[in-house]
Amino acid sequence: MRVEKCWFCSSNIYPGHGIQFVRNDAKIFRFCRSKCHKNFKMKRNPRKVKWTKAYRRLHGKDMTQDSTFEFERKRNRPERYDRNVTENTLKAIKKIDKVRSERAANHIEKRLRVRKGKERREASKEVDQSIHLVQAPQALRQESLTLPKVKVQVSQQNSEQNQAMEE
Repeated sequence: MRVEKCWFCSSNIYPGHGIQFVRNDAKIFRFCRSKCHKNFKMKRNPRKVKWTKAYRRLHGKDMTQDSTFEFERKRNRPERYDRNVTENTLKAIKKIDKVRSERAANHIEKRLRVRKGKERREASKEVDQSIHLVQAPQALRQESLTLPKVKVQVSQQNSEQNQAMEE
């Protein structure tokens, strides 16, 4: 059973699924679903469409450079195996999966660390801007008592104008 990759979004295409498009120069494009096929026909770039693997790799959302990915190679011809090679391969696959999952967890943790720092900075900025909502009312009253009161002198002309308007 050969599992192909979608040309647009890089997801797996199992036998009997998907759409094939053959161009005039005999280049074959395989698509996992009509969504990918339609985006291809609209000449969209997969690196600019947010839900594709190309976008995620380009913008650091997925791991791109990991040596464990080199173990997945496409082999077009079947090979004969003896039991020792098969046993060693299965052991290696388990180790590779373990290493890959650890590296993926570290990658996710590193991305979240950046986000947590950013959220913390934004929260502290918001607290600084609206500290009056957090402080107790008595503390605000004490601050207002400690502030020097400024006397404002009103000129005689302004007071005469105000009286004239009131009448």
